[in-house]
Amino acid sequence: MCCTVQWTDQTVVVTLPAEIDITNADAIREELLSAINQGADIMIADLSGTRFCDSAGVSTLVRAFRRATSSATKMRLVVGGLAVERVLALTGVDRLIEIYPTVATALGSLGVPPTPGPARTPGTADKPASTADKPASTADKPASTADKPAGTADNSNGVG
Repeated sequence: MCCTVQWTDQTVVVTLPAEIDITNADAIREELLSAINQGADIMIADLSGTRFCDSAGVSTLVRAFRRATSSATKMRLVVGGLAVERVLALTGVDRLIEIYPTVATALGSLGVPPTPGPARTPGTADKPASTADKPASTADKPASTADKPAGTADNSNGVG
């Protein structure tokens, strides 16, 4: 398994690996699509620990987002690294998929309590997996930007 998957009711947080490239993009895509196919209402792709993402990873995220949209699943990204944030901005993904600095803020944007439940293996909806919960990062952006997706323009300084 390439990712950690945590379910709470119909909300799933999929924590992606440190590097996303051609060697693991297919497995990651299958993990994201599996969560959607299992009926997730909300899916958070947690890239907070991801430090590298190539075009195969970008394609994986876009394909998952398209499937999520067609399945009425709300998808959000959590991005912590500047390199990954830059790749998503340069490719326009930040304008397609909402990006947040933490899992808590992504869930909060959807009105969901920020505590994911125990991890479970795909296909075992009622059986928790033995994997321990990974705590969400406690570092948030300043209050002035915490409610906005990362990459959202803030023109409050008058510069357009």
